[in-house]
Amino acid sequence: MCFHISNWHEPAFWENKFKVSVSDERLRPLMSNPHYHLNGFSHPNVLVIPQEKSDVLAPGVWGIVPTDKNPDEILSYYKEALNYGSGLNAQSEKLFNHFIYRESVMTKRCIIPVDGFFEPHEHNKKKYPFYIKQKEGKGLALAGIYTVIGTYITFSILTKQATPLFEKIHNIKKRQPVILPPDHVKDWLSDSLNETGVKELVNLSYPEEQLDTYTISRDLFNPKIDSDIKTILDPVEYIELRTII
Repeated sequence: MCFHISNWHEPAFWENKFKVSVSDERLRPLMSNPHYHLNGFSHPNVLVIPQEKSDVLAPGVWGIVPTDKNPDEILSYYKEALNYGSGLNAQSEKLFNHFIYRESVMTKRCIIPVDGFFEPHEHNKKKYPFYIKQKEGKGLALAGIYTVIGTYITFSILTKQATPLFEKIHNIKKRQPVILPPDHVKDWLSDSLNETGVKELVNLSYPEEQLDTYTISRDLFNPKIDSDIKTILDPVEYIELRTII
């Protein structure tokens, strides 16, 4: 599961990192707004690199929508699909048999650049948010799939069974997003990638020694508090978790 992300770098940072350009210069000011916490269930616009135009950075709506829907049906679909996660995540194990995923997996894969993401740890029936980022602040490339609905890109972040590190963090669901190692980002967007190659990339492990993981304020999960602020990324230590994580 990955329902919360952080993306505060300006587009120029990602353009340089992934050797891409923004899809429309008129959108650059909007793309430049920093977001320290984006909640997927609000279906925000998020920067993505789509396979069909792998040299551009474009806005995508978080929450994949079936291709038989029209643009004016997107919001109603999200409400209907709420019990199924509103399309925010796609289980990588179902990529080739799920009715939505199988239409996208070979021709509509994407990269979701993020500065970091958040996962919940549960202890004594309380949730404690962890923030996961690249240690040197270089950002991460999450693997995703997308559909095109009219003029909208709608996407989902791929998840898989958690590694031992993420099992400790996301200790109930034991899932994690698919984080692509830097050397394999271009491979994910390659038109020549076959089914075997897709499965191999999904199952690659990101070097965990390059990740920084720590607990932050529980305000992240409080809908009455604006958590899209820089200080939400500050470490917060919880005594009750010292002997567990």
